[in-house]
Amino acid sequence: MEVHFLTIFPEFFECAKEFGLFRIAIVRNVLSYYVHNLRDFTKDKHKTTDDAPYGGGAGMVMLVEPIVKGIEYIEENYGKQFKILTSPQGVKLDQSLAKELSLKEKILFIPTHYEGVDERVMSYVDMEISIGDYILSGGEIASLVILDTALRLVEGLLHNKASLSEETFESKLLEYPQYTRPFDFRGESVPEVLRSGNHKEIERFRKKESLRRTLLKRPDLLIKHDFTKEEKELLKEIAEEIEELIRRIND
Repeated sequence: MEVHFLTIFPEFFECAKEFGLFRIAIVRNVLSYYVHNLRDFTKDKHKTTDDAPYGGGAGMVMLVEPIVKGIEYIEENYGKQFKILTSPQGVKLDQSLAKELSLKEKILFIPTHYEGVDERVMSYVDMEISIGDYILSGGEIASLVILDTALRLVEGLLHNKASLSEETFESKLLEYPQYTRPFDFRGESVPEVLRSGNHKEIERFRKKESLRRTLLKRPDLLIKHDFTKEEKELLKEIAEEIEELIRRIND
């Protein structure tokens, strides 16, 4: 995968590539990583990238010309890109979209700032993406979140495919609880079934706890889930356990 960032804060991305998954991907030649300073494509001595909006209003708007010139430069020198604009108005990032992006050969991220960008920029990008319904100071963090979710799904980067497939949202359920040493910590012990060596029972325990967590923390995910016969039976058990607990409380 080849990625480009067209940004007013190139130092932010230069720093990020030295750590974690990005560094590993670069070292393994899975990721080609390029950072471009948006100010290099301005035409005034102050290297201005924003201006007041027509019609008045609070805040500043990013200029169309430097962004379009930057896009054109990158595509002329590195080839056609899938161009992503970070935006609160965009498609919300989820695991399905991350998988789609992981198949892209070349991605150009354009982080937004201030009150957004000149609307005419939309004619030059392929997709607007949001990482959630909240406010960030800029799109740099959002760009790295999007890249991280997609990059970890690129074939050949992460060795443990089983671990990847069992993670939260891969199965559309929350992940089951995990434990490691010590067995007992301040009175809280690891469930005995996990030390039993009975792989069938361990798998059943994990499926049940995954369902239980999802029911309690993210019930909205269950509506979208295609249940197996075993999962339906486990969910019934959980419901019966909850009913019994409520009965005891009321007694």
